[in-house]
Amino acid sequence: MITPGGDFYTWIKALHVIAVISWMAGILYLPRLFVYHVDAPKGSEQSETFKLMERRLYYAIMTPAMVVSLFTGFWMAVPWLSEGWMHAKLLGVAIIFGAHMMYGRWRRKFAGDENVYSSRFFRFMNEVPTLAMILIVIMVIVKPF
Repeated sequence: MITPGGDFYTWIKALHVIAVISWMAGILYLPRLFVYHVDAPKGSEQSETFKLMERRLYYAIMTPAMVVSLFTGFWMAVPWLSEGWMHAKLLGVAIIFGAHMMYGRWRRKFAGDENVYSSRFFRFMNEVPTLAMILIVIMVIVKPF
């Protein structure tokens, strides 16, 4: 059995932290790209560059990092699934996962020159996963309940 504190568990935890850092970097950067993409004229070289950057970030970094984060995280979570702090942490993970999915939808809209949102909207949406990340870190480190 894999137990917290064992060598294999420690390697899984390290992989999880690496994946989470990569995922969060993308989650925090992609809406920032959207903020600047909004102001680029449709069909311009600048707009096409943003489309390429957004696609590569989403598919080459964010999505693989999300898959590894979720797989390793849920695998490690099993011993604590009955704990209240874990439920709160999983809520935070669900919010970040939802943001990831929404960012993918918005990325496809930008790719088709169909974006309808303002840069202000994307600035606001950039804060949602940040708040969820704060919740997750507090739950994992402090375990308040």
